[in-house]
Amino acid sequence: MAKAAATKAVELRHYDVIVAPYITEKATMVSEHNAVVFKVANSATKPQIKAAVEALFSVNVLNVNTIVQKGKTKRWKGAPYTRSDFKKAIVRLAEGQSIDVTTGI
Repeated sequence: MAKAAATKAVELRHYDVIVAPYITEKATMVSEHNAVVFKVANSATKPQIKAAVEALFSVNVLNVNTIVQKGKTKRWKGAPYTRSDFKKAIVRLAEGQSIDVTTGI
């Protein structure tokens, strides 16, 4: 029983690393080169992202590139504010493997 609980905790940790798929025109163009873009936790490292994608989607990951996108400065009712920074991960998959981001996990 304890072993099953430990396995479930590992799976929940993976859901904390991968926040959401990142679907834009550029991300769609990258998918032609067998890569997928995810929004990930700001504290996530490349090995954590690789382990999470492999565990959640049952694919082989070749490499992971990360980008921290700085929040834009906006105005609302004349008062300036800054959107939150977020981290994106571009995950390149092995040949012949793919992830359909339009379906849920």
